Amino acid sequence: MSDLKKSLTERLALAIEKTIGVPPPAADVEASFEIPREERFGDFSSNIALKLSREHKRPPRALAEDLKKQLEEGLKDPPLARRVERIAVEGPGFLNFYRTRAEQASVLERIEKEGERFGRSAPEKKKKILLEFVSANPTGPLTVAHGRQAALGDSLARILEFCGHRVTREYYNNDEGVQINTLGQSLAFRVKQILEKDAAREMPENYYRGEYLVGIAKEFIKQFNPKPPHPKDFEEKCRIFARDKIMEGIQKDLKDFGVAFDSYYSQEILGKSGRVEKTLETLKAKGVVYESEGALWFRSTDFGDDKDRVLKKSDGSYTYLTPDISYHHHKFERGFDELINILGPDHHGYIARLKASQEALGHDPSRLRVLIAQLVTLFEGEKQVRMSTRAGEFVTLREILDEVGRDAGRFFFLVRKFDAHLDFDLALAKSQTPDNPVFYIQYAHARIESIKNHHRETSGAAPSADSSERLTNEHERRVLRLLSQYREVVIAAERTLEPYRVVAYLEELAAAFHKFYAENRVVSDDAALTHARMRLVTAIQTVFRSGLGLLGVSAPLKM
Repeated sequence: MSDLKKSLTERLALAIEKTIGVPPPAADVEASFEIPREERFGDFSSNIALKLSREHKRPPRALAEDLKKQLEEGLKDPPLARRVERIAVEGPGFLNFYRTRAEQASVLERIEKEGERFGRSAPEKKKKILLEFVSANPTGPLTVAHGRQAALGDSLARILEFCGHRVTREYYNNDEGVQINTLGQSLAFRVKQILEKDAAREMPENYYRGEYLVGIAKEFIKQFNPKPPHPKDFEEKCRIFARDKIMEGIQKDLKDFGVAFDSYYSQEILGKSGRVEKTLETLKAKGVVYESEGALWFRSTDFGDDKDRVLKKSDGSYTYLTPDISYHHHKFERGFDELINILGPDHHGYIARLKASQEALGHDPSRLRVLIAQLVTLFEGEKQVRMSTRAGEFVTLREILDEVGRDAGRFFFLVRKFDAHLDFDLALAKSQTPDNPVFYIQYAHARIESIKNHHRETSGAAPSADSSERLTNEHERRVLRLLSQYREVVIAAERTLEPYRVVAYLEELAAAFHKFYAENRVVSDDAALTHARMRLVTAIQTVFRSGLGLLGVSAPLKM
């Protein structure tokens, strides 16, 4: 469909120049095109007349009519005439383009030829992209919020790769610092509590209070058999043991969720490498740091931040920002064209200072894109699930996996835009009804497989001639129209970094398929019609399999 859109864009630009005497920016003409939600408004619609009317002081509908006359000259050109049936001016001045039936049906041939490569695009520039996501501190199990970030990041990587980019998935492991030290202290407390059989001891307020540390404490005791009085390195041993055990659990949960990383980048190794100090020296050399009140500050207001930021506190320790600046500096040094970070909702204020630091180091801040994945609220039907039942406890990604499974978990995490709050209905995710969108789509895929098996068992050889012209009823045309839109949907998801667009598309395609199937018999005594409809449902199945693959969701052959 995009090649037709390109032809129409070129024709429309020429029509505008002839009508108003001024060549329009090509990007403006291209941006004016959209795919109408309703089929009655055509396959493409352009609002360019409404945009140009004010500037050129002409009524938009009258301007659209003049553009239509110019465009209709192009319909006399045989290649375009075979593809566009008519152009109409509708509403306040929209130009709507309607494809011919032959053009609508041509998508089947393309899908048959390209298979699961159908929908791929060749980007203007293939990029080397570093995608960092999840990056949870190894101080506890992954939460529901991390699950959303994991699903979003992995699906986004799949889409970017599908569109021709090279993507490296990276997890930044915050394996040192104040929080990890507190983790070690928390485990040491739990170990002593168990050994001394003193469950009544009050845990310090700042310690990690989750029950998961009790299990780790029991593993520590089993492995090391510690005896009081504990040596000086006892707490350090607890720190390393707890950190590594929790990271093992995180990696297992991610693997079971279908998420694999190319690189785990250690903050501890970064600290030992001398890169942090070297980055600070670079900032000093550029004159963007200063000392005040015994601390070292970054003059981030020079780069658009709302206030300057502390890099090194008066006690000589680094703030959280400092190693992160060095880490992102190293990302650019590794030769990536674009950096994408997926962060939690508590990081909104972090974006400006991070971009400022990279600009100060000489990097283009527009090459760093930060997505903020909003929070998740769990429901069981209409009843909200409490996310914290007692101090230190929370709903984990593992619990979601155990409750609804990988496919439903991933799909439901992706049904909304990443910057919108997500309501996750556990009861719906577990149900096997048409109300459950992932079940509805997977069932459609499996049903098509059943149709194909039935056709193989009951039908003879397919007609030699193309019978796609038999696909004329409203349900068939609706499906053909949706199949033609798949490439546009994938391109939009790649450009906006929004996998939910693929989710919404698959839901719409599944609804169209089920409606078609309810109203039409696929395998019948009419061999030509059977052949045409088998091509149609096989194409639908191919697109289902492709789209579900971009989401990291399976496409079962049986349900």
